[in-house]
Amino acid sequence: MPVKRYVLDGRAVHSVKAFYDEIERLFPLPEYFGRNLDALADVLTTDIEGPCELVWEHTLLSKKALKGDYTKIAAMLKRVSDERDDFRVTFKGK
Repeated sequence: MPVKRYVLDGRAVHSVKAFYDEIERLFPLPEYFGRNLDALADVLTTDIEGPCELVWEHTLLSKKALKGDYTKIAAMLKRVSDERDDFRVTFKGK
């Protein structure tokens, strides 16, 4: 089965709200999705069909804009990747 690739453009992620806007644009999320890390972890773990890869491009720009929130988001994405054999996350700088 081919891997579905989702590309998150870090240039558009200038706030936490913008991050969730991009996530909602990329993934087929349920209507009840709550815009918080726990809800995102839940849907990425159970509702998004694999195999898939999330590629977060321009992460340095996102990291600068999001500050500590970037670290929390990245850690959650890595945890989901560790829990699922069919989900991978890649961070690309610049």
